[in-house]
Amino acid sequence: MSRIGKMPVEIPAGVKISQDHSIIRVEGPKGKLSIEAPKGVEVILCEKTVEIRRSSDGRRERSFHGLVRTLVDNMVKGVSKGFEKGLEISGVGYRAEVAGDMLKLTVGFSAPVEYAIPEGIQIKVDKQVNILVSGIDKQQVGRVASEIRSLKKPEPYKGKGIKYVGEQIRRKVGKSVGA
Repeated sequence: MSRIGKMPVEIPAGVKISQDHSIIRVEGPKGKLSIEAPKGVEVILCEKTVEIRRSSDGRRERSFHGLVRTLVDNMVKGVSKGFEKGLEISGVGYRAEVAGDMLKLTVGFSAPVEYAIPEGIQIKVDKQVNILVSGIDKQQVGRVASEIRSLKKPEPYKGKGIKYVGEQIRRKVGKSVGA
């Protein structure tokens, strides 16, 4: 048995889970999410928990057992609390601002870089250098944060660029001047 897959998912107050064949829908105070469970994995709804079971011990079913449990757990956490990911901008003159549904980044290029904020994602900018990406879908929040970071990755010599909050940048020693 999968250690993760056999643990039940706790359903907090205010969250409703419904199942229509293989489609699992989760609805909560922050929004709605749904996934389709693969064949060989069944979702059993109880009063306060959700259990994930597999039909056989085949390789495919074993690999999906823990995955489906984690996806359902992430959906429950997303519609009740939400997810957020922080980014930091470092560099002289580097800054960010939100204008409508666009994120404008001034990160050392000749013109500001504009990033269209996808549906279901909220972006807040604090002090022009701290970016907070939040939403109910964990996968989408991580993807958007990764796309913003990829616009100007931190370089190893001075550390200028966009990095995750708490990320350590491996610094390199620059050229030394001859005597």
